[in-house]
Amino acid sequence: MKKSVLAALAVLALSGTAFADTIKVGVVGPFSGPFAIQGKNFKAGIDAWIALNGAKVGDDDIEIVYRDLPAADPAQSKALAQELVVKEGVQYLAGFYFTPDAMAVTPLLEQANVPLVVMNAATSAIVTKSPLVVRTSFTTWQTSAPMARVARERGVKKVITVVSDYGPGVDSENAFKTTFTAEGGEIVDSVRMPLSTNDFSPIMQRVKDSGADAVFAFLPSGPTTLGFVKAYNENGLAKAGVQFLAPGDLTQESDLPALGEAASGLLTTFHYAVSHDSAENKTFVEAARKAIGNPAELSFPSVGAYDGMHVIYKMIEATGGEQDAQKAVDAVKGLAWESPRGPVSIDAESRHITQNIYLREVAKAEDGTFYNKEIATFEKQGDPGLAALK
Repeated sequence: MKKSVLAALAVLALSGTAFADTIKVGVVGPFSGPFAIQGKNFKAGIDAWIALNGAKVGDDDIEIVYRDLPAADPAQSKALAQELVVKEGVQYLAGFYFTPDAMAVTPLLEQANVPLVVMNAATSAIVTKSPLVVRTSFTTWQTSAPMARVARERGVKKVITVVSDYGPGVDSENAFKTTFTAEGGEIVDSVRMPLSTNDFSPIMQRVKDSGADAVFAFLPSGPTTLGFVKAYNENGLAKAGVQFLAPGDLTQESDLPALGEAASGLLTTFHYAVSHDSAENKTFVEAARKAIGNPAELSFPSVGAYDGMHVIYKMIEATGGEQDAQKAVDAVKGLAWESPRGPVSIDAESRHITQNIYLREVAKAEDGTFYNKEIATFEKQGDPGLAALK
């Protein structure tokens, strides 16, 4: 079975220009299940790009082919990617919310002659697994390290880290620990939770007992982050003066209506806020909110998908619609543009996105809604996690 799939991939790769009239982009993401809102954001970002830029590149029509992967499932992710390449004839793969799912696809890329544009998955190592991977999202090293500097600047001396036990969680923990201790801080305890954890009371008790000034947390955005922030308040940590520090996954905009006052004042560091003040973002948000239907559901995966389509369109332009994965990837190395999140570029060596990281505070707007207010900027941040891999 494996040999037949690889043979099919090889035949497809040799066909070169077979899809020159209609170029298909295969997008894998969670379009149902507990993380469906993230898949909706993928689609909203893609729809917004097409609404603003059209569904053609040169003479070629662009068709998006979606595949649903409700939860992290590497075997199913690989099967879906094979189906998209062999049966659907896609020239580009994109999306991928969870790191294990993106990792599972990387061995297919070279023989299939297909680039992978990662629109969310946030482990640093993904771009090292194939020269045909480009990332337009972020990494947890990139978003977590600045929070350690913020903590020290604000006088935090002792921290307990609490993260989900998978690639991005471990990366986030290591990023915070490395930076915080280098700045003179102390990590008093570290907790790694299974991804399936939904009862956080025992963990909150451990945070209380640790004697830490603050808790640094990372969980994948979705139902668990909502539950974690609620548990932080319900177990009295906020009242006890234990500060809450996290990358922006934990205060994504779609969770803020449910969190309400419980989120007020929480600090996070992240690459994007829907409230980002720029002309490019206003245009994007208007189109993306129209695409998603419910404006309150718009969140950060949408901008990774929007910028991912920008990169894919540039790849198609550079190859003239022909199927040449390496030429496509080479064409976007060093590419720079003004994203809805601010100035960004694709690093020529790593193929990872360089971008601003913002310190945000959850604030209350005049209309009573809550939003992530940008209060400081860490400019032109690369991925320190790549250096840690060497």
